[in-house]
Amino acid sequence: MNEVKSLGAKELNKEIELNVNGEKHSLSVAPNKTLLSVLRSQLGLTGTKYGCGAGECGACTVLVDGKPIPSCLTLAVAVKGKRITTIEGLSQNGNLHPIQEEFVKSMAIQCGYCTPGFVLITKALLDQNPNPTDEEIKQYIKGNICRCTGYVKIVEAINAAAKRLRKTREVKI
Repeated sequence: MNEVKSLGAKELNKEIELNVNGEKHSLSVAPNKTLLSVLRSQLGLTGTKYGCGAGECGACTVLVDGKPIPSCLTLAVAVKGKRITTIEGLSQNGNLHPIQEEFVKSMAIQCGYCTPGFVLITKALLDQNPNPTDEEIKQYIKGNICRCTGYVKIVEAINAAAKRLRKTREVKI
């Protein structure tokens, strides 16, 4: 008679290394675990939010090699070896990133649930286009949903951050 060995969850896990916010993490993860789940449950990085689970709301946005991706749809094993940035990785030495500061100053935050996704998508936009028009901003953020602010303050914050970052770049040059 043939015996079938039942594999436990640990035997199915994959050993991977993730580079998150500049730190390397060796992890054992199930092949079907999303990046969102690993960030929150295994690494304790809870700034990335679960919103819709379908990649439609932007609450779970993180940057992978500088590009915004929905972490709720991305398998953790698919991003091994890539550079992952979460909202926790933007602040430096306890100081908020200029984009974060401008969101606060512009009062673009109400409940705050969508804010990490908006801040990270803004980072990706401004890295790509340091001087976007309002229309380019609206087009770029259209995959991120905010149920509180009506987007006016968010666009104002992005414009303020773009202006501030352009000045910083001019000083460095």
